[in-house]
Amino acid sequence: MTLKDTLFKKLDEKQDRMIEIRRHLHAHPELSFEEHETAAFIENFYKGKDVTVHTNVGGGTAVVVDIESGNPGKIIGLRADFDALPVHEETNLAYKSTRDGLMHACGHDAHTAYLLTLADALIEMKDELSGTIRIIHQHAEEKPPGGARDIVASGILDNLDEVYGIHVFPFVDQGKIEIHEAETYAGSSTFDIVIQGKGGHAAMPQNTKDAIVAASYFVTQLQTVVSRCTDPKNSVVVTIGAFEAPGTHNVIQGKVVLKGTTRYLDEPSKDIAYAAIKNQVEGLEKAFGVTVDLDYHFNYPVLYNHVEQTRAVRDILKQSEGSYFNEVVEGDTLSGSEDFAYYLKQTPGTFYIVGAKPEGTADPYPNHHPKFEINEESMMICAKSLGEVVLSRMER
Repeated sequence: MTLKDTLFKKLDEKQDRMIEIRRHLHAHPELSFEEHETAAFIENFYKGKDVTVHTNVGGGTAVVVDIESGNPGKIIGLRADFDALPVHEETNLAYKSTRDGLMHACGHDAHTAYLLTLADALIEMKDELSGTIRIIHQHAEEKPPGGARDIVASGILDNLDEVYGIHVFPFVDQGKIEIHEAETYAGSSTFDIVIQGKGGHAAMPQNTKDAIVAASYFVTQLQTVVSRCTDPKNSVVVTIGAFEAPGTHNVIQGKVVLKGTTRYLDEPSKDIAYAAIKNQVEGLEKAFGVTVDLDYHFNYPVLYNHVEQTRAVRDILKQSEGSYFNEVVEGDTLSGSEDFAYYLKQTPGTFYIVGAKPEGTADPYPNHHPKFEINEESMMICAKSLGEVVLSRMER
């Protein structure tokens, strides 16, 4: 029996427990940087096992576990996130969230369940392995700047040779794996703008500094950041997501709050977008006589899948097409952001997608939706595919 056969047999035997873990976590979601019960659950899972456990990594609730074979070889990192979202669950699942206004609406419960299961199987066969497998249970992926940044800054991953991760998506067919090399997820920044003018009576605008007019002009002008400031060959998005100016019919508001985001697939575009927005803010003050406070945050970097590791993973998985999953295909570049990018800035590796479309669903609810659901069979594809990658890459 090969190592792969042994691993897959162990995983199959643990499938029921994997589903139990996922459902327990789904029923007990916790927000980013507040995942104390989840971290305790993970720590307890490893009690009595022959591993080295590091807790509170990066100043948060992260748990990092070393599975040391005792044999020479690479140090390979595997990561799963475990935070939830401030979403009120609207599914009819028997194990739906027990916490009002909190939900695992992005599949992080499934990520944690499959990685715990894979880790458990690898621990049982660790004497047959080489090198060290570093399991990274990460907190706070959903809340910028994300838990990954602080885990990397802690230095605990400095000696990693490679790092790998997966995300489940219900809009990708069950049984399909998508992988994309080079720039794969966009980098993101957020900004908050407060425009302070001088309010007054709607019938006497000459006596005011109309913040609503200034803000409206700014939102329109903002569209030129992409059309006139960035290279047309580069993908950039600038979006205003909130325009807050509560008032009534006959009052000119003296204050408007704007909230927005920028997305980009290269570092120069990140800097160009910031400089252009900053210049427009300064021009707005001069043009309308208002004061503008710009609070700009660079959140997640561009996620770059290293070419060598991505092609290697694709080749490994191609050999298993039609067995425990249907096919591996070239994925698309995504405009969403993912803080796994911090690991890949330091260590070569790749991050891929496993389809999790619920059975019998033609139009599944997307991630972050209150009716978000996954096909739980996708978790075994995650565990087996990542296990297969680890076994293969440790030999090289």
